[in-house]
Amino acid sequence: MHTVWKGAISFGLVHVPVKMFSATEDKDISMRYIHKECITPLNFVRKCLTCEREVEWGEIARGYEYEPGAFVLFEKEELEKLSGEVTKEIKILDFVQLTDIDPIYFQKTYYLAPNETGANAYSLLLEAMKQTGKIGIAKVSIRSKSSLAAVRVIDNCIAMETIFYPDEIRAVDQVPNLPEQSKVNDKELEMAKMLIEQLTTPFEPEKYKDDYREAVLHAIEQKVSGQQVSVAPEPHKTNIIDLMSALQASLDSMKPIPETDAPKAAKGKKSKAKEKVKETVS
Repeated sequence: MHTVWKGAISFGLVHVPVKMFSATEDKDISMRYIHKECITPLNFVRKCLTCEREVEWGEIARGYEYEPGAFVLFEKEELEKLSGEVTKEIKILDFVQLTDIDPIYFQKTYYLAPNETGANAYSLLLEAMKQTGKIGIAKVSIRSKSSLAAVRVIDNCIAMETIFYPDEIRAVDQVPNLPEQSKVNDKELEMAKMLIEQLTTPFEPEKYKDDYREAVLHAIEQKVSGQQVSVAPEPHKTNIIDLMSALQASLDSMKPIPETDAPKAAKGKKSKAKEKVKETVS
């Protein structure tokens, strides 16, 4: 893992030296813009329209347009001082329950590992948060951006999740066409609750997959090998026009397989399993 930040967690007068690593990775398929006429990748040039030439990174500053065409300029070092980047500190302000934070606030997760000299303090904070069940709300600056953060335990690791400030969360009343009052049919509501119960299961993240990414990768392989790209047929759509019929059809589809059909279903599963093994071996 690549270290993205070095600093310390502080709570009270205790400092825990840590290194930060990204806990997630973007697996989107990267594609470049290509000139179709000659199959050449396109470059995006930082060009100054006034000087009519390409501008090097060393000549670039950050600017805020306070009125049309008028800017105030900032150097990178100025912004780092304003953000507190030089302190390199994850300062815990309060401890709260994780359930107190709505998921809308969460941004990005990082793993924190003890620095060479911080193993004892790291273990102390880790165990204290485990036993109290609390998480820390902290302030931190990463790459000149100040953020709130939640410091919590994931397995046997201290993790930090950047979270939005309250004024960065848009008010729900800005969403158009929301119903003022929920008026629902009691029978439809009961069936909807039954359907939710039928679909309720423990969260198992490994069973979910990115179908789009897999389809694109398969299409890439086909194009590289010169094959025609095959597209999966659209799923069959039932002609259900009213809500009650849709709920009933959904519940019916969730009914268990009758005992007479169970052996056939099991046999089908075994044959699929054999096919999967063959694919793995080949």
